[in-house]
Amino acid sequence: MDRETIAATGFIALFVLLFIRVPVGLAMMIAGGLGIYLIRPPAAMPVIAGEIFGEASNYPLTILPLFILMGNLAGVSGMSRDLYDAAHSWFGHLKGGLASATIVGCAGFSALSGSSLAAALTMGRVSLPEMQRYKYHDGLATGAVAAGGTLGILIPPSAGFVVYAILTEESIGRLFMAGVLPGLLLTAMFIIAIWLVVTATPSKAPSAAERAPLGIRLRQLGRAGWIIGIILITIGGIYAGVFSAIEAAGVGAILAFLVTIMRRALTWTNIKDVTSSALKSTGTVFLILFGAFVFKTFVGFTGLPIKMTGWVEAQGFSGMQVVIAILIMFMVLGTFLEGFAILVLAVPLVQPILESLGVDMIWFGVLMVIVLEMALISPPVGINVFVVKGIAPNVPLGTIFRGIWPFWFAMAAVVILIVLFPNIALLLPDSMFG
Repeated sequence: MDRETIAATGFIALFVLLFIRVPVGLAMMIAGGLGIYLIRPPAAMPVIAGEIFGEASNYPLTILPLFILMGNLAGVSGMSRDLYDAAHSWFGHLKGGLASATIVGCAGFSALSGSSLAAALTMGRVSLPEMQRYKYHDGLATGAVAAGGTLGILIPPSAGFVVYAILTEESIGRLFMAGVLPGLLLTAMFIIAIWLVVTATPSKAPSAAERAPLGIRLRQLGRAGWIIGIILITIGGIYAGVFSAIEAAGVGAILAFLVTIMRRALTWTNIKDVTSSALKSTGTVFLILFGAFVFKTFVGFTGLPIKMTGWVEAQGFSGMQVVIAILIMFMVLGTFLEGFAILVLAVPLVQPILESLGVDMIWFGVLMVIVLEMALISPPVGINVFVVKGIAPNVPLGTIFRGIWPFWFAMAAVVILIVLFPNIALLLPDSMFG
């Protein structure tokens, strides 16, 4: 077989494996390993072993278990509850305020966990009962939790940015800084989306909490000071150049551990739950990366990226045209593929094309992560929707999917704004790194 046929066969085999629910990392490893064997039989085992060892010993990847651990500690220590209570006291009296407080709580928790699933699960358990108590429409309540959770892979520290940085060999610190302003913008757009929904259909948020006195609001904000302080130290430390992104992860994990001890929340049960959850999440991401690099090597052996780059250059497309086409393609893929699968499958193919056209890969990384967020809530396989379904079993799945559409369009609006105004993403990394 020629290499084009082998490449096509490899992608078909991969999609078949994904369709029958083989884990993403394992599917890529199988398809990539067999593809390499068909092209260069003696290289198959050395490549698989070398890529696995190389990623397992990759120092920057220590950032993942540390930030996952930090987020888990924030959950068991009660810091996530304090953050929601503070947002509730400031926003709960407004029309749709509880849903807005959920978005703010998810944004704050995301700045510790870096995981969309953890943000949706943790904040959903806290906020959904409150919204149901005040008779919020199930679609608005669950949609706010599912969408708010997606902020976990945009607001730094972000597992999505870490994986993207490893795949593209870009700076993790630059990507983290690039995600700050878009993350805040998307949070604001979600709140605007809630306001528009409630204004158009007041029955979706029929009652609001009583306005809390200023003293109570300040007291609740003070209780949330621990989690706010850790966020400011870790993200501010990166921006100020006090420590690297990897060191920030270690500092944040230690601070979260100390706060958990001070609050007397560090029981043996919590220790086992926190560590096992962190290990499982880390293992899942590492398996995806192992498979991604095996499959990336296979794609390189086929010569497909070079041919695709040559074809695009021959057509005379501009960098902006190609970026828009790729983003639209990712939005379509997001309706039936999980976000990380899109990331690890697509980046090895599109990176050579984009770099040849002079596209800033930091800017594109922010756009790509937002599109991956859209995949997390896009029907029919939006993972965050199924997470919310797990904590709201009485809410029909169709109701949750209908509730996410205002937030999906808010994400699309942010993508358009960043395409039109790249400095939204590039201002902080350029001012920090030059």
